[in-house]
Amino acid sequence: METWYYVVEAIDGDYAHLRRTDVPSDDLKLVARALLPAEITEGCNLKYEYFQYEII
Repeated sequence: METWYYVVEAIDGDYAHLRRTDVPSDDLKLVARALLPAEITEGCNLKYEYFQYEII
């Protein structure tokens, strides 16, 4: 299973905009906040592994 790293660029209601940090990319991924840790804030770093997001 691959591991991907993201930073929370923005929180917009029930969704968060994530940008990958482990590969060069300007694309944002829109993710439902229900799938993310409740404690996230803008600028927070996340690890995605085994279909789960974790704050790092």
